[in-house]
This record gives sequence, structure tokens and C-alpha cells, in this order.
Amino acid sequence: MPAGTARTCMNGLNALSGVGLLTVPYALSEGGWVSLALLAAVAAACWYTGILLCRCMDADDAIRTYPDIGERAFGRTGRLLVSAFTYVELYLVATGFLILEGDNLDKLFPGARVTLGTVSLAGKRLFVVLVALVVAPTTWLRSLGVLAYVSATGVFASVVIVLSVLWAAAVDGVGFSGRGTTTPLRIAGLPTALGLYIFCYGGHPMFPTLYTSMKRKSQFPKMLVICFLLCTLNYGAMAVLGYLMYGDGVLSQVTLNLPSARLSSKVAIYTTLLNPVTKYALVVTPIAAAVEERIRGAAGKGARAVSVAVRTLLVLSTVAVALALPFFADLMALVGSMLNVAVCMLLPCACYVRIFGAPSMSSVEAVAIGGILVLGSLVAVTGTYYSLMKIIHESV
Repeated sequence: MPAGTARTCMNGLNALSGVGLLTVPYALSEGGWVSLALLAAVAAACWYTGILLCRCMDADDAIRTYPDIGERAFGRTGRLLVSAFTYVELYLVATGFLILEGDNLDKLFPGARVTLGTVSLAGKRLFVVLVALVVAPTTWLRSLGVLAYVSATGVFASVVIVLSVLWAAAVDGVGFSGRGTTTPLRIAGLPTALGLYIFCYGGHPMFPTLYTSMKRKSQFPKMLVICFLLCTLNYGAMAVLGYLMYGDGVLSQVTLNLPSARLSSKVAIYTTLLNPVTKYALVVTPIAAAVEERIRGAAGKGARAVSVAVRTLLVLSTVAVALALPFFADLMALVGSMLNVAVCMLLPCACYVRIFGAPSMSSVEAVAIGGILVLGSLVAVTGTYYSLMKIIHESV
């Protein structure tokens, strides 16, 4: 059933509101105050590429999804490329969910340890495994209608987190006197900051679905402006709050800095924990469905068992990666630089130019698309390199 503008706007806000909210203070500390302008620039660029995706859909009524756009532009290769970037992005986001849960639960329950025979798990590693045990059954569900309804609370949760952090600063005594908050620009940290900023706007795979669900598709650009504006204000507010509170000492997730004994901190952390638990199944289901589609013919009557096995193995693999690379900010910066920049900036521009042709574009369009391609390519190269180097350095 077609959705109204208000409902689609809420769905769009939910697509753009995620765990990136916790990393923006760290991103600001990495890039300095001037990098806030880059947050706005990234938001504007991702808004425009969202519009380009919808124009691509108007070129052919058969287009319903993002991979369809890739196929319309570049044939089978385009579909495979879009699908690959999207699925790897979703996989690493799911892995990031487990890392985030482990970090925050370890803050709430420090020193926790479980020993079973010769096997002992403690701290973050223990909580990563426990959370995986909780979310694994949710991935077995064929219908995710209930989970989708619960995950819609993500918009409300994002606002609650910002307000809780503000309360911790203004009422619970943390204050706004973080060290190092006078630095205008840190060139060395810009690749990380940009990667994290782009990660915040990774909702493009959902935009075609939102567009096709609207009753009045002409309202989509206006709806998208509202979504990006509200989310950018929320991200900007959290970035400034967290940086003023903790300065250069702000951690990869600002909730890890909060005084755990305070009620405001508990509200922020528990609200943070809710979102990944409810969204994990929604994130991994497209990957599982793609794998199941490939082996459906061989499954026969055991299709249900195969589905459970595939999804369980998928969860186990994300646990293994989360335990091996427990660096939330660096992993999300890598996702932003290597994957989100492709899905949200480079591929929409490339598909649009391929479908409509360069001669049909106005000079303003050509400049805008050229600028986005240059910015995206720069972030993809420098951000991916710096993120990988930081992960390798922290792993050894």
C-alpha cells in the first residue's frame, strides 16, 4: 500500500539515524572544528545523490531496487557491483553492532567473567558472544514485520541519546570543559573524520524502496531534504556536545566516556544498546536471503533447515570478526570510506551519468556530480588507507 509523505519521512529518518550518532564527537576530535563544515558538505552530497537515484528510477518503470539501477546502467556487472558493495557494507555494520554492544555492556558490568570447563570469557569478548546468542534466533524469522516495527523506534532513540548526553553535561556535573577543544583543524585526522561522517548517511540502499512506496512521488525531494536536515542537526548537536564535554579525550563511542553511576548515563547506554539488538536481523537478512537464493535448488525439502544454518553461520562469522577486530570507530570509518562512499556517492553519480548521458546534463549538474566524484574518490583512497593502517596498528 502506498505510504504518505509523513510516514515515508519517518522511515527515511530511521534509515539515516543509527549508531553513527555515537561516533561523531570522536570524528570532530579527529578533524577539528572546521570538519563540521565537511559534515554539512557530506550531508548535501548524499542528499543530492539520493535525488539522482530517484531520477534513475524514473527512467524505467521496471526499476524497483538499487541493484536494478546498477543493472539498468551497467548491465549484469552493475547489478553485481552494487549488490557486492551493499552486502559487504551490511555485514560490517552487523559486526559493528556486536562490537558496540560489547563495549557498552562492559562499561555497565565491568569485570564480568564466565568460565565453562577450560574455556573462559570475560569483558567485551564475553558480551559480544552473549549478544550474538540473543540476536541469533531473531535472524531465523522469515517475517521481520515485528522487528521492523520495533526498529522504527530508532528515530526516537537517537533524540533520547542526545538529550541524555546533554543532561549529563549540564545537570550531572560533567560540564563543557574538555581539553583540546580550541583546535580548528587537524589535517591528519580528516580522512577518519570524513569516513565516519559518510557512515552516518548510509541509507541509500533503502531510498528506492521509500520512493516506490510513496503516494505522491513528487514530494520525495522535499521529504529527503527534511530527513537530511533533521539528521544533520542531530548529528551536529551530538558532535559539539561530546567534543565540548571530553575534548581530545572523547572515545570512539561517546557513551563510553559517560559516568556510569549517573541515571542519564544509564539511559543513554541502555538506549544505545536497544537499537543494534532490534536492527541486527534486519541488517543481515538481505545477505542471508541472497545466499539462500543461490542454494535454494539444492536445498529441496530441507530449505528451512538450510535457512537456519546459513543465518546461524552468518552470525558466528560476525562474532569472529568482532572478536578479531574490536575497534568500533576504525571499523566504521573503514565502512564509511570504502563502502558507504561507493554506495552513497560514487555509484549513484556513475549510474546517473551512464543512464542519461553527459550531454543531457546542465552545467550545474555536471559541476555538482564532478565535485561529488572528486570528493568521494579522495575519501575512498585516503580514508580507506588510514583506516586500514589504524586497524593493522592496533591489531599487532
